[in-house]
Amino acid sequence: MNALVPLPVLLPLCATGLSLAFGTRLARFQRFISVAVLSAVLCLSVALMIAADRQGPLSVDLGDYAPPLGITLVADRLSGLMLTVSSAVTLAVLVYSLGQGMADRDKETPVAVFHPAYLILVAGVSLTFVAGDLVNLYVGFEIMLVASFVLLTLGGTGPRIRAGSTYVIISLFSSMLFLTAIAMTYAAAGTVNFAQLAVRLPDLPLGVQTLVQAMLLTVFAIKAAVFPLAAWLPDSYPTAPAPVTAVFAGLLTKVGIYCMLRVETLLFPGNRLGDLLMAVALASMTVGILGAVAQTDLKRLFSFTLISHIGYMVFGIGLATREAYGGAIFYVAHHITVQTTLFLVAGLIERRGGTNELTRLGGLARAAPLLAVLFFVPAMNFAGIPPLSGFIGKLGLMRAGVADGGVWAWVLVAGATVTSLLTLYVMAKIWNLAFWRAEPPGQAAYGTVLEAADDSDDDDPDLGPDRIPGTGDEGVGPAPAGQAVAATLQGRAVTTTIRPPRAMTAATAGAVLLGLAFTVLAGPLTAFTDRSAAELIARRPYVEEVLGR
Repeated sequence: MNALVPLPVLLPLCATGLSLAFGTRLARFQRFISVAVLSAVLCLSVALMIAADRQGPLSVDLGDYAPPLGITLVADRLSGLMLTVSSAVTLAVLVYSLGQGMADRDKETPVAVFHPAYLILVAGVSLTFVAGDLVNLYVGFEIMLVASFVLLTLGGTGPRIRAGSTYVIISLFSSMLFLTAIAMTYAAAGTVNFAQLAVRLPDLPLGVQTLVQAMLLTVFAIKAAVFPLAAWLPDSYPTAPAPVTAVFAGLLTKVGIYCMLRVETLLFPGNRLGDLLMAVALASMTVGILGAVAQTDLKRLFSFTLISHIGYMVFGIGLATREAYGGAIFYVAHHITVQTTLFLVAGLIERRGGTNELTRLGGLARAAPLLAVLFFVPAMNFAGIPPLSGFIGKLGLMRAGVADGGVWAWVLVAGATVTSLLTLYVMAKIWNLAFWRAEPPGQAAYGTVLEAADDSDDDDPDLGPDRIPGTGDEGVGPAPAGQAVAATLQGRAVTTTIRPPRAMTAATAGAVLLGLAFTVLAGPLTAFTDRSAAELIARRPYVEEVLGR
């Protein structure tokens, strides 16, 4: 089974080469490659998760070179779970994007870039989950950065270029900080391998340990969008197309949370910075949910709820008990699925109602009952309504806080409760404005152009005669009769439709069902996350698997 560990990284990278080779000449085969590879990665991830649960951590030394010279990849229970959930989510988002007809229809693009960029993103995410040292963790981050910038700026519209530039600047800053932390770690400990660091770091002076820990946590907090390092997120994610926003919001921020879990348990046990983590967790919950309450744009609203609910996961990491780690792991898996689903639903709402602005929506419950169901179920799950998985995850974290009994723990329990109630208020606000109330005057009619190709004043005949130039993503005008225009990833116009493509609806429904599966399988899943937490705290199984002692 150890030989399977590199495959979630290697398969998408090999498929990227094939996808670039075929390009637009064999578009159907390119789509087939993407779906087939991600399906295979999902199956491999499930196999690794089961094997790690039964046998303990799995590792492989690439090139048969042992650490610290060799590259070591490791899959334990936590890695297996993260690989499985991320693979399922990325597959659902890929199907959604294919259904929306968004894969590289720009005639000016020499090769199809969406599929290669998406596959590289999947490879980068997988590498971060199985990386056995800080250098390869950094490489995984950089792979994700390159692919993320391509996906954020597809289409080349002004808002996307500006958002992508902000994202890249913040990411480059965190990368430089990460490299500095790696250099300091190597200078102090003589290695960057996680297992060897777990043995050597306790022998270093406390000040050195604390400095390295603080720098690594800062890097991962930027990646995870933990307040006050989250200001970049609400301006970067909403400008991207729905599938890109969904996978970024649902998955990429959790990579940062995963790294925080890994280093806090394996490298820096003892919870020296626990109070600081709980303070930023409370700030993330509070600022994020208050920002969401103030929003009327659906994507920005969901972006602020993302920041808010990151606070729950940091809360569990800050408590640093077995029950808290188990609750945090459960909540990470739940949140990846539900947050992704909500952004996919936002794309369906935009396609059906003509906008993401809640003040201009209404009547969708009667006009699109299936869409109403697809929103209502994950919304209630996200708000933590019993007996859904959101409630189970929050309850586990709050129980851990009560069991801890400290002042900060009780403050966080109260903050988590208030945040959950405000989340319910926000979900009810969306329901009332977009679904329950009557359709407002002036709502976009079917066949209305939602997104213009660029911000220039030049007329674009492909977008119809009545396009309003210079309006970016808010351009409105009737689409040419009989013309299908739906390539958002390339910045072309999108038209409202009575029925969205079946693949979009099916992918969203699949994500909803995956979220409900966490509820149905809550017993086995909580037991698995508890074993994962125990393994993280023990540390010995991981170290012995890598070092062979």
